[in-house]
Amino acid sequence: MSLKLFREMLEERGLEVAPPRPIKITDLTPRDGQQCKLATRVRTDDLLPLCEKMDKAGFYAVEVWGGATFDVCLRYLKEDPWERLKTIKSVMPNTKLQMLFRGQNIVGYKPKSDQVVKKFVEKCIEHGITVFRVFDSLNDNRNIEVAVKAIKEFGGEVHAEISYTRSPVHTLDKWMSYADELIDLEPDWICFKDATGILMPEETYNIIRGLKYKVGNRIKIVLHNHDMSGTAIMNHMMAILAGVDMVDTVLSPLAFGSSHPATESLVAALQDTPYDTGLDLEILDELAEITREIKRKYRKYETEYAGVNAKVLIHKIPGGMISNMVAQLMEANALDKMEEALAEVPNVEKDLGYPPLLTPSSQIVGVQAVLNVISGERYKIITKETRDYVEGKYGRPPGPISKELAEKILGSGKEPDFSIRAGDLADNQEWDKAYNEAKSILNREPTDEEILLFVLFPLQAKDYIIAREKGELTVLPADAVEPKEMKPDGLENVAPVEFEITYHGDKFKVKIEGVSPEQDPSKPRKFYVNVNGKLEEVQLQPLAVTLVGRSGTFAPAASASATASPGKPRPEKPGDVAPPMPGKVSKILVNVGDQVKKGQVVAMVEAMKMENEIHSPIDGTVKDIFAQVGDNITPDEAILRIE
Repeated sequence: MSLKLFREMLEERGLEVAPPRPIKITDLTPRDGQQCKLATRVRTDDLLPLCEKMDKAGFYAVEVWGGATFDVCLRYLKEDPWERLKTIKSVMPNTKLQMLFRGQNIVGYKPKSDQVVKKFVEKCIEHGITVFRVFDSLNDNRNIEVAVKAIKEFGGEVHAEISYTRSPVHTLDKWMSYADELIDLEPDWICFKDATGILMPEETYNIIRGLKYKVGNRIKIVLHNHDMSGTAIMNHMMAILAGVDMVDTVLSPLAFGSSHPATESLVAALQDTPYDTGLDLEILDELAEITREIKRKYRKYETEYAGVNAKVLIHKIPGGMISNMVAQLMEANALDKMEEALAEVPNVEKDLGYPPLLTPSSQIVGVQAVLNVISGERYKIITKETRDYVEGKYGRPPGPISKELAEKILGSGKEPDFSIRAGDLADNQEWDKAYNEAKSILNREPTDEEILLFVLFPLQAKDYIIAREKGELTVLPADAVEPKEMKPDGLENVAPVEFEITYHGDKFKVKIEGVSPEQDPSKPRKFYVNVNGKLEEVQLQPLAVTLVGRSGTFAPAASASATASPGKPRPEKPGDVAPPMPGKVSKILVNVGDQVKKGQVVAMVEAMKMENEIHSPIDGTVKDIFAQVGDNITPDEAILRIE
């Protein structure tokens, strides 16, 4: 449908069309595009050719950082997110670099102190960020005030966001009241954001027109609209006629579905009209070709949940959140409960006051829904984040909290108190704690950037920094055992150490360069694998071993338990404490010899980026502790034993 037809449709209904003007484009491919379609797994080296070329395209801004990129760099890619930002800026000197900023949560999953928020903004601007898309997942705008003031103080550009959802409490008046709060903060832009893709065209027109009436020419308006329901490009057209000044897009190979409308499509649709973006389709085609190569290289991270799926209009769950739920249910051997989990999400969302489903509220709702399903009882297991949410530590929800849930967490007859700003409830000692942790590992004064890593992602930062300081990220350790090289000449009882793998049509040359000498059976062993010339470190915990037999057969050998790691017994006794889902031990809250009560929180396990409370199943005494902070753990492994 053309822009002209949309205009005629509005005029026939007597609705006002805003005066024509050129539309600006912010392209999100290096951040939101790859996050939506490729699980944020694209390495910096593979982004640089695209970013360098995008610098000459003429976009208003390009989003390159924030959101999940910070987390994934540490957790999976073993890259320094600060180095990523500095490197990208070096190849994009002429373009405004944009980041997604979660307000008081920064780029993490829980509110941080004002000191940390200000320091983070200072360092972002120092390393090249100009535009900050600032939001709070509850639309509690008290949670963005400190960030907005800091961005202005250090010379950045503020794009304050309103996060969309559908619920009985979210009306046009509600959206306009949020806008009034943002206007008081005097941002440079107001962004209306549908992170799921459930916004419809007529509602888009009404909201954008309402915003334009409020701000006039004082503040510009931008629309950020994911495309899960397939209506986003229609919404773009309606927003343009309603007076929007800019829209967000993604280059076509990573566009549509869980992502955004294609940059090329919108530019072509507006070409030779009063709304012409001024962008060159030939240059965009070159950018798309580079993006296509990236997609081809990282295609293994694509999922079936990244395409258009109108079912999102019912459950309102973003594609990335669904992927997390699938992964968690698979690890818990409960994938057959996926439909139950999807059905439970709206129930939890209602209980928590209808928060928009974007980080961190999407994780809070999603993880709690999964736990409700796999435990067989609603709120039998409550995550620390759900508890903190009800206690007001994330801010004020849009609607009322379930009375039953509130009393379960707070106590009979008690109600939540959301009068205190989340930042005022954050740990004011977190900077000093992170400084001490970083200094103890580095044996020197840590930089502000290193301290921020520890504040935001303590477990992941520790793993990354230790590996970096040991030189294990890029080079083969000197004590690694090199495999003996043999030619595949028919020898028996050998395994290949250099080979080619064809995966989804792509061919990879793989060579096992070395293996750590670690012999402790309770710890994973590190293997150093060269894939197409790039050295990677993988950790392998053998669950069973075999001897290579004759003629391709395998003879069983002595093996470890297939379900429990050495040193961590299966949870078979009444007092054995195990997690409900796989994760990483983040806290052990008791010591051997402690007296505990049934239901007492004895440990915390991080799963799906949330901290899950692990409770004692009985009254008794802590007899053994089998796990340590940082250990990976599964439901088939006991963390500790109570007798």
